[in-house]
Amino acid sequence: MTYDLRSLQLPRLGSRPLRLLVRALELPVIGPLLVEKLRRDGGVNRLRALDIREPPTFLPQHPPDDPDIPALAPDDGRNVPYADTVASSPGPSGFRFHCTRDFVEAYRRQALTPVDVAERFLSQWRASDEGPRPLRAFISVRTDDLHQQARASADRWRRGVPLGPWDGVPVAIKDEVDVAGYGTTLGTRFLGRVPASNDATVVARLRTAGALIVGKANMHEFGINVTGFNPHHGTARNPYHDEHYAGGSSSGPAVAVASGLVPVAIGADGGGSIRIPAAFCGVVGLKPTFGRVSEYGVPPLVWSVAHIGPIAASAADCAAAYALIAGDDSHDPGTYGHPPVSVDSAPPGSLRGIRLGVYRAWFSHAAPAVVARCEETLDALAAAGADITDVEIPELDLQRVAHVAIITGEMASAVAPFYSAHRQDFALDTRLNIRLAQSFAAAELVSAARVRTKTMAMWREVFRTVHAVVTPATGQVAPVIRPESLPDGGSDLAATTEIMRFAFAPNLTGHPAISFPAGYDARGLPVGMQVIGRPWSERLLFRLAAAAERVVVRHPPQRRYALLDD
Repeated sequence: MTYDLRSLQLPRLGSRPLRLLVRALELPVIGPLLVEKLRRDGGVNRLRALDIREPPTFLPQHPPDDPDIPALAPDDGRNVPYADTVASSPGPSGFRFHCTRDFVEAYRRQALTPVDVAERFLSQWRASDEGPRPLRAFISVRTDDLHQQARASADRWRRGVPLGPWDGVPVAIKDEVDVAGYGTTLGTRFLGRVPASNDATVVARLRTAGALIVGKANMHEFGINVTGFNPHHGTARNPYHDEHYAGGSSSGPAVAVASGLVPVAIGADGGGSIRIPAAFCGVVGLKPTFGRVSEYGVPPLVWSVAHIGPIAASAADCAAAYALIAGDDSHDPGTYGHPPVSVDSAPPGSLRGIRLGVYRAWFSHAAPAVVARCEETLDALAAAGADITDVEIPELDLQRVAHVAIITGEMASAVAPFYSAHRQDFALDTRLNIRLAQSFAAAELVSAARVRTKTMAMWREVFRTVHAVVTPATGQVAPVIRPESLPDGGSDLAATTEIMRFAFAPNLTGHPAISFPAGYDARGLPVGMQVIGRPWSERLLFRLAAAAERVVVRHPPQRRYALLDD
């Protein structure tokens, strides 16, 4: 089988040349010619004459029990897949982020109250935005609202009736998700002027559990790129090295978690938008199975690749947040008919019986430091009992092209009602991507949906022999924020391809995928590993993340804002 993904050699554009390119793309005569060249360079024209016989799949839904994906038998009678033995030895030495249980324990001991934490958050958040390189984790924080939530939580703790293990825990919400009283800007400068009247389902579930919704986290405008650059609200910067990007589009949630401003945040993922910033910022991020988490209260930017999921400092917190927000929702029929949600109460002591697939050509197509750290983590998973099996995944480049067509085509449709009136309000890279998205014909989008059908069958075949497939989370570490890209942004399609190399497939097929820390490069920038699982296998993904967490020594970020005393 021929591995067909390739690195692109395309020019990097700063603000001035990008502005000229965007203006040219929007001209009536020269624009279509430039669009055609960009399509050809990106390989997406192959959708026009694709010989494919499969019917189209417009939503990547999976049956609860797929007879084509059997449960794998253990290697012998002693080994049970998904073994429930609990780890007894401590994790590795190194930096430990404050987690949800630390907040709850502080409240139980009366060392702090939720009001104290709210005040510390406000102080630390303001400090994080000071100086020449502000982190810009948040777009909006309503101090009065946060104080009100904190007083109510503190009163429950004082009376001995907390709502549970989330009461008083600070949580950030990506500004792609409705929170009552906040506008939902989607990272733009013109949306969100009228506050949402209701919480999205994921926010309502967090609020019912007592979590403190501290504010709306920053994002790449419309979620349309992977760096986190935002000229309207400030570009989110990487807490590990604030001259570098945080990743996108859920940049603010990852920055808020990695910097210590919150232990958990909620992001959204249409093409790696949870996993990429989690990898760049050295934290854990889950894209659940399609339909597993309600999209109610999330303005539709995309439909068939959209996923809401948690970003957290630890595998345990990510799993707990997932368990809280996932499941049936009467407001979203797409959440019905799924298996029950389950996670572990403690990390497993063994991965015996688990088969992990590695497509070696794909796995090794990344920067040397990324490959090295992921190889080391893969060896650690094998030492914990996992069986590593070589697999092959055909036509990855066709999967990439289909995903590009679907996500950008759906996004072009979503922004169409206000594109003409607000085109000049968009960031330059948003205008560039929307202009390219507008070039996809209906027949091409149907062809992409037919590719999805074929792709889902291919992945189903892979999962007949392994429980999950392991890759790096990104092809490189977080790129530097170049001065020539400020203040209006730049374009580096070659770097975008490197960053997204491992992200697109699970969005196209709807399979769950997780990113977790695998180490750091020589400069201290985090490296993430990704695991793509069978439908509904989030429990296994968290087990693998927890197993890696026991051997990967974590480093503290350069920009840390602790809400609790060490």
